[in-house]
Amino acid sequence: MNVTVWVKPGARSGASVTASEHPDQYDLVVRVPERPVDGAANDAVVRLLAEHFGVPRGDVAVVSGHSSRRKRIRIHE
Repeated sequence: MNVTVWVKPGARSGASVTASEHPDQYDLVVRVPERPVDGAANDAVVRLLAEHFGVPRGDVAVVSGHSSRRKRIRIHE
């Protein structure tokens, strides 16, 4: 399954996954407290989505958008 996410790094309220208010642009909004330094935010997104979908971390991968807030994520089920 592929999902498009909008990442909000540096979230003060903690990590969360919510449905998008703009489903034509992206599927989920992912908030993570990590800043986008040295891939920390991407790692946090992968970890959070793996937990959210109940799959191992190795089954979640960033396909595109490594340096962007809009990312396409592949989740192997």
